[in-house]
Amino acid sequence: MSRDVYEYAVIRVMPKVERGELINAGVLLYCQPRDYLCAKVELDPGRLRALDPQADVDGVRRALSAYELACGEECGPLAGEPLGGRFRWLTAPRSTIVQAGPVHAGLTADPGTELARLFDKLVRI
Repeated sequence: MSRDVYEYAVIRVMPKVERGELINAGVLLYCQPRDYLCAKVELDPGRLRALDPQADVDGVRRALSAYELACGEECGPLAGEPLGGRFRWLTAPRSTIVQAGPVHAGLTADPGTELARLFDKLVRI
């Protein structure tokens, strides 16, 4: 079974950017050889409110869903862009509440399975 290089970034929520405290809320995975780009997100409102009791949970959920939307084929603001360009745009450094962490790489035979594994390990801990 052949394995291909993939890149991924953890999608983080930092409700008070000036404090630097964050929770992991998703994973974005790109595998160029397999023409694969996908984001999986899940917000834990309790963990978010532990960092900021006044956090806008619905607003954060909408911001997280934008990552999934940007990866889709049919709609979204980046639908016409190549997958690599979308990944680079989504992982560009930002000073916002929802942001992607550093990009890491690995090898996989199945990007979807790898995304699920990373999500379980990094978000659902």
